[in-house]
Amino acid sequence: MLGNIVVFLHIVICIMLVLVILMQASKGGGLSGAFGGSGGMGAIFGGRGAATFLSKVTTLLAILFMLSCISQVLISKIGAGGQQSLLQQELTQKGTSPASSLPALPGLEVQQQSTTTTPPDTSK
Repeated sequence: MLGNIVVFLHIVICIMLVLVILMQASKGGGLSGAFGGSGGMGAIFGGRGAATFLSKVTTLLAILFMLSCISQVLISKIGAGGQQSLLQQELTQKGTSPASSLPALPGLEVQQQSTTTTPPDTSK
């Protein structure tokens, strides 16, 4: 439940961040020129007020974006707990190791090592 809320907020933050970045005036005018240029924004915020306001909103949204990314990772780690992947579950049920489930190469024989080894003779 909490994960769904964080994902929804993350999407809203992403959309707002894209819109605020597009509204900022670049050297070519940007999308802010489509909304009346600097004349409309200048009347509300003053000469450079629109640029500083949009840059502050961009900074705030960027911080919120990073925090939502970190929270999603933490929530996924907590929610995963001790879950195994499907491959790990299948191998656990069979009682085999992952290496033994790999196909053998043709022409190569697997050498079995004996479990009992004799120590080298050092009496000479």
